[in-house]
Amino acid sequence: MKRLDNPPNPYVTAHHEWLEPPPPVKVEVFEEQARSIIAENDSPDVGYRFSVNPYRGCQHGCIYCYARPTHEYLGFGAGSDFETRIVVKTNAAELLDHEFRAKSWKGELVAFSGVTDCYQPLEAVYGLTRACLEVCLRFRNPASVVTKSYLVVRDAAILSDLARETASRVMFSIPFRDPQDARLLEPGAPTPQRRFEAMRRLTDAGVPTGIMVAPIIPGLNDRDIPELLARAADCGASAAGCIALRLPGSVEDVFLSRLRKVMPLRYERIEHRIREIRGGALNDGRFGERMHGRGTYWDSIMQLFSVAARRHGLTDSMETREECTFRVPPEPVTPGAQLELPFG
Repeated sequence: MKRLDNPPNPYVTAHHEWLEPPPPVKVEVFEEQARSIIAENDSPDVGYRFSVNPYRGCQHGCIYCYARPTHEYLGFGAGSDFETRIVVKTNAAELLDHEFRAKSWKGELVAFSGVTDCYQPLEAVYGLTRACLEVCLRFRNPASVVTKSYLVVRDAAILSDLARETASRVMFSIPFRDPQDARLLEPGAPTPQRRFEAMRRLTDAGVPTGIMVAPIIPGLNDRDIPELLARAADCGASAAGCIALRLPGSVEDVFLSRLRKVMPLRYERIEHRIREIRGGALNDGRFGERMHGRGTYWDSIMQLFSVAARRHGLTDSMETREECTFRVPPEPVTPGAQLELPFG
């Protein structure tokens, strides 16, 4: 990784149109020539096998983000480092093109934003997610995106073309109804209103959309579920999903310390409810258990979610085409390269 002394500032040219005002923190950017871009997932809890992450770390700074410990693999911290020391995989699109051309690749869906938001502010200047989606379109390889960012609207045309040629979908992570709660727990992310606006604009452009109420933090945002699903349906969403709060590894300390600071009067109630759905613990990392809770309180949350989803016609999954549309396009021509002449 190479640290940039003068990293590009997306807020100089993009924040009036796409981004929220810049946060009051200094961001360090590290450029990396990655060795691979498609990560394979073997967890039975996750609904996809392959993911693409053009960035490491995330400027949205959500205090509950389960991916924070991945920054520790780089020698960074899971706290403030995760949102202020961002790694950019500058060769992401070239790698994706190369890996799609492998004989072993069969055109399976790739998920963007497995461990970081692929439309975080730096995407406004690097355009790596856009370039990767263009690769998916050339190969007719299905793709899904999970994001909190309004910046995804910039790529509405590409996502619409991808949905028409093969399959694409965008799930918006909107866990809070109250913009003040969102600002306290997701300090660098756009407001809920902006996310719903982006959802409507993508839907109008022909992109299948949905809402992820994730994470559900018991005692805090479970009461927001009916209104969130109603607003998503009004914006044209066709799907809805939810995931219980996860606090793996060092995320527990980051989440609890920041929650106590920003919500001191609600802290004890929220912690009590988290333990209530986790059998007295704060986290359960076992496969089959980590994405949801247990007990009477959690069952009541799921009942509330199911009733609201049925009322507004939101399914628990996004339909995609069953037939394989994947095709390998011709290799790009290198300027100055000798072309082969067709004989015979």
